[in-house]
Amino acid sequence: MQISNHPTISTSADLRPTHVQVDLERLRSNLQAIQAHVGAARVMPILKANAYGHGLVRVGQYMQELGVGSIGVAYLEEGILLREAGITTPILVLGGILGSQAPLFLQHNLTLTVSSTQKLEQVEAAAAAAGVTARVHLKIDTGMERIGVHYYNAESLLEATLHCKHVEVEGIFSHFANSDAADLASARTQVERFHEVLRFYEKRSLPTPLRHMANSGAVLQLPESWMDMVRPGILLYGVYPSAQVQRTVAVQPALTWSSRIVYFKVVQPGHPISYGSTWQSDHPVRVVTVPVGYGDGYFRAMSGKAQVLIKGKRYPVVGTICMDQFMVNIENDSAYNEDEILLVGQSENERITVEDLADWAGTIPYEILTNINTRVPRVYLQDQK
Repeated sequence: MQISNHPTISTSADLRPTHVQVDLERLRSNLQAIQAHVGAARVMPILKANAYGHGLVRVGQYMQELGVGSIGVAYLEEGILLREAGITTPILVLGGILGSQAPLFLQHNLTLTVSSTQKLEQVEAAAAAAGVTARVHLKIDTGMERIGVHYYNAESLLEATLHCKHVEVEGIFSHFANSDAADLASARTQVERFHEVLRFYEKRSLPTPLRHMANSGAVLQLPESWMDMVRPGILLYGVYPSAQVQRTVAVQPALTWSSRIVYFKVVQPGHPISYGSTWQSDHPVRVVTVPVGYGDGYFRAMSGKAQVLIKGKRYPVVGTICMDQFMVNIENDSAYNEDEILLVGQSENERITVEDLADWAGTIPYEILTNINTRVPRVYLQDQK
């Protein structure tokens, strides 16, 4: 077992009864399953948003231990954190950049995303000033309307790269808007548009940069999008991107979220629980308090809907979820201070999933995972064989 180096918890997760447990072997198994599924395509694990709540630095270190060819993040600061942690694996920062950030990318040996001729010129100027060559991937917008040069205007950007002396175009990529849907017509149109752009290289008899487009949904459903590399995010962590997506790769959740009971009481009928007095019983009930709340990422929107596991049995969360605590109705059952409470995970034959929390909160699994606050310690399990 390993405990993360947390900015405010430097000794042990025991300082707080709530923690997230990450099974690194599950990550390895999921990565291997994805690689086997996509065949010759490379796999770039996506570690943005604190590795989808699993802990950026430790997951990044583990990916390097596994020998992955590259890592993807969203922001410059994520790349810098990985470099400062001693990670030397190539890192692609997928998000939009400010021109003023270019020197920092070069200083930390990070690969940039270039999405316009203006950004290209800024990167070229920064690389020339530093006397180095910048590695970049070109971002093509094929239907997301977020960042990237439009596919129908992309030729000018690609042409401009041919005249750069301090920029190496390592890759070219796009991103899907609907790859996890049941209807894949829109996604397939995006693939066609991307191939239209790639014909620039074929027509000029130029080597094509590394092509990548497939996110988790496309890994599962669109083999034609795998090309040279795929970018699994949520799938790597054992969670499927939507309820509609085809589950063509078997993965297992790597994350368990647990806490412990800190208070037990009997609540009399007619005595409402928590802020707003939204819930009360018409008979005496046993209620336990759990030191987790929306300040930890356990969404207030789940009030009156969420359930937890105690000794393999489901119990309802009652009353409004507070910033730091919530209450659970165990009726006439027995529970004791320090008994384990599972928020996400399996106990005996019962399981509560990230998808369950997303349903209760009216959101998506991505938001549940990435909102688990950094004040929740991460504990890492790894097979020591």
